[in-house]
Amino acid sequence: MITIQRSPNLIDIAVLGEFTLADFKQIEDQALSQLNASKLTASSSISLLFDLRDMIDYTIDVALEEIKFFGGAHPAQFRKIAVVTNDQWITWQAWLSRLFVDADIRPFADYDEAKAWVHSES
Repeated sequence: MITIQRSPNLIDIAVLGEFTLADFKQIEDQALSQLNASKLTASSSISLLFDLRDMIDYTIDVALEEIKFFGGAHPAQFRKIAVVTNDQWITWQAWLSRLFVDADIRPFADYDEAKAWVHSES
């Protein structure tokens, strides 16, 4: 299950329990909607804040879809991607994702630090 909160140029996502392909499809829909809306304004990129502290597991198809979506279809349309997690494996995955995505991707242990970072200009 996921929760999604949208604000201008930011999508804030929290994953609770297992992260499924259906959940990721919801994120894709929200991101595409936000990207289309931002094209109508001066901004052409958005930031994402993933809170994965309560994620128990994810399916392999989510990992494949993530690479396809962020790396293939929309590699330059995301400005910053913050990943909040206490799991070392997910932290490493966030760092590896930088190979496929033009966005600045950073893992965080603290949600408030991650949120401040995605809102910052640097």
